[in-house]
Amino acid sequence: MYVESELGTQMVNWRRQLHQMPETGFNEHRTSGYVAKALELMGLEVHRGIGGTGLVANLTVGNGSGVIGLRADMDALAMTESAVDRPHISQNAGCMHGCGHDGHMAMLLGAAQILSRTRDFNGTVRFIFQPAEEHGRGANAMVRDGLFERFPVDEIYGAHNIPGMPVGHIATRVGGIMASEDNFVIRIQGRGGHAARPQMAIDPLVVAAEIILGLQTIVARSVDPADSAVVSCTEIHSDGIRNAIPTHVEIKGDTRSYSPHVQALLERRMRELCLGIASAHGATCEVEYTHEFVPTVNWPQCTPVAVRAAQAVVGVENVDGNVAPMMISEDFGAFLKVVPGAFVFIGNGAPDSVGCVPLHNARYDFNDEVLPIGARYFAELTRERLSAFKQ
Repeated sequence: MYVESELGTQMVNWRRQLHQMPETGFNEHRTSGYVAKALELMGLEVHRGIGGTGLVANLTVGNGSGVIGLRADMDALAMTESAVDRPHISQNAGCMHGCGHDGHMAMLLGAAQILSRTRDFNGTVRFIFQPAEEHGRGANAMVRDGLFERFPVDEIYGAHNIPGMPVGHIATRVGGIMASEDNFVIRIQGRGGHAARPQMAIDPLVVAAEIILGLQTIVARSVDPADSAVVSCTEIHSDGIRNAIPTHVEIKGDTRSYSPHVQALLERRMRELCLGIASAHGATCEVEYTHEFVPTVNWPQCTPVAVRAAQAVVGVENVDGNVAPMMISEDFGAFLKVVPGAFVFIGNGAPDSVGCVPLHNARYDFNDEVLPIGARYFAELTRERLSAFKQ
């Protein structure tokens, strides 16, 4: 398999330089420029400014009619990296690549380098670098900006590193592989008063406590046990002080599920419970419920392609073609609502090894050992898939 040591070194350099210049969603100007320059040096045709800071690079070899898209995400997280001993630590205060998008970009650049040098496929591959994945906005922004009209593809493929999965392992499944994410804000209004005279008040904190507990009954008692769902309250704020019962309380959180009917059920039951509990105490309540990420649902005709390419790279014994779905969310699902495709997980490191620090942790770092694996996977996928289209 074509991955020379020179390219391996180059991918590490790309990854670590990108790690030092993290930028949040739709602010990836320096990142996008860096990636575009690397692709142009390979001789690829690069189109910038798609969906904001997104870009697409095209590579056509031969006369094959097939076109596939390979996608990497570019944005970082608004958090401070705590690994002060790391030589390639973020140089952008309050921002870090805590989810491995620096590695995803380097893997896709590596695949572009392999394919531009070997040119051992017949058809067109589009390298899609997407902004603003973390908050679920970037894929839709590119689609609305005419991504698939301007750069049509027959299928699209993506990948994400997974800490806790050993390096050299790749996993995927047909159907739902990652969940939707819906966000909610519950605003409760009571009547504030002196903490020593609660009978004069309507305590919104008591209402909030009952609501938080009540929301846990949605999954336990309203969702079919055969379906999966999560309801998480993650923040609570009030305008009270030590000796004053507040008037307002705000609860924030999110829900996860895999199907539209469960999404609708979660929203309906949340509204019913919140309004009912608030009313029982004489308080008022409003629920703001927004749909942030759609589920990522792999197409049945594309998943076997991803499995075969993975097996060719890491061996049959290291590929799980029916992995359990995860409740994490990824806006790659927005692409899969428009065109066929599949998404895979790539191991970043087994527990208690390099690469096992969780995603979104202040000490997380992408494992450079994974870079050649990801690059080879994308290159093999391109050869495998394009060979199946009519020439």
